[in-house]
Amino acid sequence: MKVCFMGLGYIGLPTAIIAAKHGVDVVGVDVNAEVVEKTNLGKLHLVEDGLEELLHEVISNGSFKAHTEPQEADAYFIVVPTPFKGDHEPDISFVEAATRMVLPLLREGSLFVIESTSPVGTTEKMAELIYSERPELEGKIYIAYCPERVLPGNIIYELINNDRVIGGINEESTCKAIEFYATFVKGQLHATNCRTAEMCKLTENASRDVQIAFANELSLICDAAGINVWELIELANKHPRVNILQPGCGVGGHCIAVDPYFISSAYPSESRIISLAREINNHKSMWCAEKVRRMMLEFELKYHRVPHVAMMGLAFKPNIDDLRESPAKSITSKVLQSSNRGNIMVVEPNITEHNVFKLTNYRTAYEKADIVVFLVNHREFAELNYRSDVEVLDFCGVFKK
Repeated sequence: MKVCFMGLGYIGLPTAIIAAKHGVDVVGVDVNAEVVEKTNLGKLHLVEDGLEELLHEVISNGSFKAHTEPQEADAYFIVVPTPFKGDHEPDISFVEAATRMVLPLLREGSLFVIESTSPVGTTEKMAELIYSERPELEGKIYIAYCPERVLPGNIIYELINNDRVIGGINEESTCKAIEFYATFVKGQLHATNCRTAEMCKLTENASRDVQIAFANELSLICDAAGINVWELIELANKHPRVNILQPGCGVGGHCIAVDPYFISSAYPSESRIISLAREINNHKSMWCAEKVRRMMLEFELKYHRVPHVAMMGLAFKPNIDDLRESPAKSITSKVLQSSNRGNIMVVEPNITEHNVFKLTNYRTAYEKADIVVFLVNHREFAELNYRSDVEVLDFCGVFKK
């Protein structure tokens, strides 16, 4: 079987590599020529433990090849971004553009699957687009939706072992898509329709967002009450039916910080809790930035000099290089904009350079700082000894005591 993956980003590339590893003849397509060139050299353009070795293997044995244009195949998988336009309105133009690119290559018996996070009804819209341009294919190809549900930093394991929800525009399409995913997925493959599968992905991440909002709101309450939120949550979770998540400096990433808007934009009057959770989590990052600015001002007033501030972490979660929708990055930007001083050190141990921030080694920044701001609980920070001689703002639980 030959398959074509449209999009070689954080999900498309790993999925293509895993499929090729399991005996599928894979073509990967990306509009970024640099990504294509690097991929064909067996070099990963993202950070994911163990994935570059697999990429080199499937490139070397010829089971995977990257291109800038789609190639004729038995199945096509759309794995492109779905950004926002306007006021958090989902933009499916990339999905449509990728669909139009493969339209001339579709033939009777082709499998067409969307993996991109999408508003409810997107799969049916793409089916209508295909049939309007290629009416001879109606009822003769298989169209389905199958959202990814993986965790950056553990993608290889989760792509293979996680359950998948697969929904076709009809039962035959669902079965055809399940047949493909069964070639490399050990988890259970759950059949449904495309609208339910689309909503399922959005629901999973909206649910997480609501739970995190509770933890973040609790951290604000505890700060006002003078209570250690980490200790409080640990004690509350001793209850057999309570499982409060850990607070942070907000919510980021390509899923939890984004997907709830796909629901609230389409169903604004029905999604009140979901919308409020987004507001709470967005507010937490602004609250953190203000907390840092206030501490810097207090330091200046007390010591009559500008403090050295270490902003520890830019990624949206621990131990990855992914900065998409990162609250830590947003907080750092706000602090830099408000200070206009050169004493702020930016730390992110998972990347070597950034086009906006000048990066500092985490140990150097920690030792030099008057104020330490922990934004992301990276594993490197666990090696640091607590300093009682500096001000520490720990928004992510590095020093929970």
